[in-house]
Amino acid sequence: MIWLTWRQHRKQALWTAVALAVLAAVLVPTGLSMRSSFEDSGLGTCLRALGHSRFVGGDGCEALSQRFGNQYDSTAFLAILFVLLPIVLGLFLGAPLVAKEVENGTHRLVWTQGISRRRWILTKFGLVGAVALVLSVGYALGAAWWLRPLDANGLGRFRYLIFDVQGVAPIGYTLFAVALGILAGTLTRRVLPAMGLSLIAFIAVRALVELLARPSFLAPETLSYRIDGQGMANRFTGDWVYQEGVRNGAGTLVLPDARVGCGGDTGAETARCVERFVQDGFGPAPFSNWQEYQPADRFWTFQAIESGIFLALTALLLALAIRRVRRIS
Repeated sequence: MIWLTWRQHRKQALWTAVALAVLAAVLVPTGLSMRSSFEDSGLGTCLRALGHSRFVGGDGCEALSQRFGNQYDSTAFLAILFVLLPIVLGLFLGAPLVAKEVENGTHRLVWTQGISRRRWILTKFGLVGAVALVLSVGYALGAAWWLRPLDANGLGRFRYLIFDVQGVAPIGYTLFAVALGILAGTLTRRVLPAMGLSLIAFIAVRALVELLARPSFLAPETLSYRIDGQGMANRFTGDWVYQEGVRNGAGTLVLPDARVGCGGDTGAETARCVERFVQDGFGPAPFSNWQEYQPADRFWTFQAIESGIFLALTALLLALAIRRVRRIS
């Protein structure tokens, strides 16, 4: 069974390897270039000195960060290539696994050779799933290496697209996509419809988990600090900020999506800055910057929760696929 499964799917495995090689040829040079600029510009040294302090004063590496970001932030969109890999594996490895056999009628020959349907589907999924597992681990490690300078420069590992291609979550996405393709194949019994159904279902489930479930995995924390203090919140900590703004003395959010620093060289300058807020009708002092966020140190907790969801869905889809295979004539 293992040899037969390999013979049937070696072309898909070959094309997948070629696609990963092309992806590596694009990302490795850009990754090396980013790392070189990150260190040579002094940004890496500055950020390491800054550390994970909650508040920073002065420039706080902002000038160096701005120059690096202007040059490389747009390259973060290449992470979309990594985001697509799980569904690509699901479409080209999972969807044809059963659908192609049934569409061509070759499943009847296999099932008359003393091989049970249960063993047939589990062996095929085991081999294809093992290949998908190795590939997902490889590209998750590669993506983490490539994104590290961008993460350190303020993007953070919690950012959408960035979170999805690092850690252990890509493993869950990939195995889920393969199992989804297999189940779709048992439902449609034709390759192209199975691929279409897999694509739609994968996008729908990923969107639901990412946009609705993920922000609610753990209760967010809040941070509040006076605008006339001598520091600002450190944006290089990697926290996932849900929302932020400026609140007045009554607790009303008067400036959404903003951060203000009134700490001047003299007390008079600081007082004039605060007084302008009162004169502009923003309410009573004191004014405080406020943000609602998930701390950066919860990254692996969120990764474990999300990958657990998709691994549980994988087991459910595989169980349903086995039931469906038993009903195929």
